[in-house]
Amino acid sequence: MTFRKTIITAAAVVALAGCGRSNEAGQANTMTTNTEVDGNNVPGTPSVTASGAQSFANVAAASDAFEIETSRLALANGASAAVKSYANKMIEAHTTSTAKLKTAAAGVTPAITPDPALNAEQQQKLDQLKTLNGAAFDQAYKTEQAAGHQQTLDALKAYAATGDAPQLKTFASEMIPIVTAHLNMAKTMKI
Repeated sequence: MTFRKTIITAAAVVALAGCGRSNEAGQANTMTTNTEVDGNNVPGTPSVTASGAQSFANVAAASDAFEIETSRLALANGASAAVKSYANKMIEAHTTSTAKLKTAAAGVTPAITPDPALNAEQQQKLDQLKTLNGAAFDQAYKTEQAAGHQQTLDALKAYAATGDAPQLKTFASEMIPIVTAHLNMAKTMKI
């Protein structure tokens, strides 16, 4: 199920990336989607319109927020020294990533502001982690870090290839090796 969501997320980012390209009249195209609750479209709810750049910035900001929040939780609920060490690295790295994202987004014309709100899946995972302690937390944290970094890596690669804002494409390209390293660290973490 997580792999399916990763593919769907990557496809959505790729689809959204083309939405902000200019049309012949010089106006930005936008994509309208139904509001989602727990991953399901809810009919009759207001629609949200966002450019590809804004959508990518929101995905990247939420990813950073998720990594920071789960890592703070790891410092409190984790048992393994390896988990706590990794968590400290993730807090530092994703705080830096958030600052770089904000700088890149400010350079987009017109400037955009990344929204770090967690999506329903991320919030559910964070809430589940809050219920765990010790070795059970460590294993779940490791699993979520690997899955989260894989989703982020897929989104970065997609936007770097087809994104509509040069500043954000550069940000995505520069983040790919960093997120790849984080993913590999999560996968090989000894707990």
